[in-house]
Amino acid sequence: MSSIKLIADSGATKAEWCLVANGKAKSYFTQGISPYFLNTEQIAELLIRELKPKLKSVQVDEIYYYGTGCANPNNAKLVKKAIQKVFGDAEVNVTHDLMAAARALCGTQKGIACILGTGSNSCFYDGRKIVKNSPGIGYILGDEGSGAYLGKKVIQYYLYNTFDDDLRARFDATYVTNTVEILENVYKKPLPNRYLAGFAKFLADNRGHYMVENIIEDGLNDFFFSHLCKYREIWTLPVSFAGGVAFGFKDVLKELCNAYEFELGKVLKTPMSGLVEYHR
Repeated sequence: MSSIKLIADSGATKAEWCLVANGKAKSYFTQGISPYFLNTEQIAELLIRELKPKLKSVQVDEIYYYGTGCANPNNAKLVKKAIQKVFGDAEVNVTHDLMAAARALCGTQKGIACILGTGSNSCFYDGRKIVKNSPGIGYILGDEGSGAYLGKKVIQYYLYNTFDDDLRARFDATYVTNTVEILENVYKKPLPNRYLAGFAKFLADNRGHYMVENIIEDGLNDFFFSHLCKYREIWTLPVSFAGGVAFGFKDVLKELCNAYEFELGKVLKTPMSGLVEYHR
C-alpha cells in the first residue's frame, strides 16, 4: 500500500495542507505559521486546534512541510519539533517556502522561481537545488513586490493624503479605520506584515484607476529591478511566479517581462498543485 503523505505550504498568513492518499489529494487550511512570531508550543497548539480535527483519525506516514522562515535552520528545527509533537509516528521533512515554489514551478527543470505573496523571494533553481538566492530581508527593509510592500504603499498614499477624493472615499468605505488605529496595528500589534498585506486587496478591487495602476506597477518593478536583474541566468531561462499577488496581477507581470525581455513561465496562485505532482 502506498504511504499517506501530508504536504504543507505555509506562508505568514495562511497554510494549505494537502493529504495525498490512494491517488487522491484533498486540501485543508489553517492560519499561517511564521516561526519568527510563534514558538514550538504555539505551533503545536495551532495544529492540534486547526488541523488535527480535519484529518480525523488518518495515520500520516510522511510530512513534507514547506514554510516561510524555514531557510533559517533554527526555525526549521523549531517547526519540525512542533510537527513531531503532533504527528509522532510520521517521517517529517521541513524546508523553506522558496523550495516549494522552485519544485512546484520548475519540477526537475532549471529556472528562476519567485514568490509574490505576503512576502517576496526569488531564486535560481538548477532542477534539484537552489543555487542562488537574492536575499529576502523581510517586510521592513525589503519584500519588494509583496502584499506587505504594496499594502504599505496603499497606507502611505492614504496617510499622506495622496489619494484623490474618489479613491479616498473608496478606501474609507472599505476600511473603517483611522491614523491612530493603523499606526497601532503596524507598530504595536503582532503580525504587522499580515496586516499590511491585507491592504493589497484594495489595489485588486480598484484596478483601472491610474494611482492604483502606478502603485502595482512600481511595486512589482521594484522586485524586477532589485532582484530579477541580478540573475545572469534570467536572460536564458524562464521566470515563474507563485503567490496571491503574482496571480492577481499576472497581467502586470507579463507586461514587465516583455519590457525587460524575460521569458515568463508559469504563474500559480499557490504552489500546491505543483508540489503534489512533484511528490507523486
